Amino acid sequence: MSSPVSVPSSIGSIGSLPQLSPSKPSAAEGGFSGILNNALYQVNQLSGNSEQQVSNLLKGGNTDMSTVMIAVEKADVAFQLMMQVRNKIVSAYQDIEKMQF
Repeated sequence: MSSPVSVPSSIGSIGSLPQLSPSKPSAAEGGFSGILNNALYQVNQLSGNSEQQVSNLLKGGNTDMSTVMIAVEKADVAFQLMMQVRNKIVSAYQDIEKMQF
């Protein structure tokens, strides 16, 4: 008899952002920080949706595998894009820091 699939606690949740925890962006927030906050919020929403889909599938819900895989891939691609944007921002900051005035 097979036992149910369990996820080790060391793995954590897919793409979770505990130190950032973006809140829902307000309409009044604008500029560069508003755009970044909105992007983080959307990535967090995609991650939450994929976690919910996987959980529903593991519990035996009426979700098909293709829908779950699409949700997980969307969250993964969004997270990878966010990390590349972060890397570019850090790189630009380091370039500015190296400039001599």
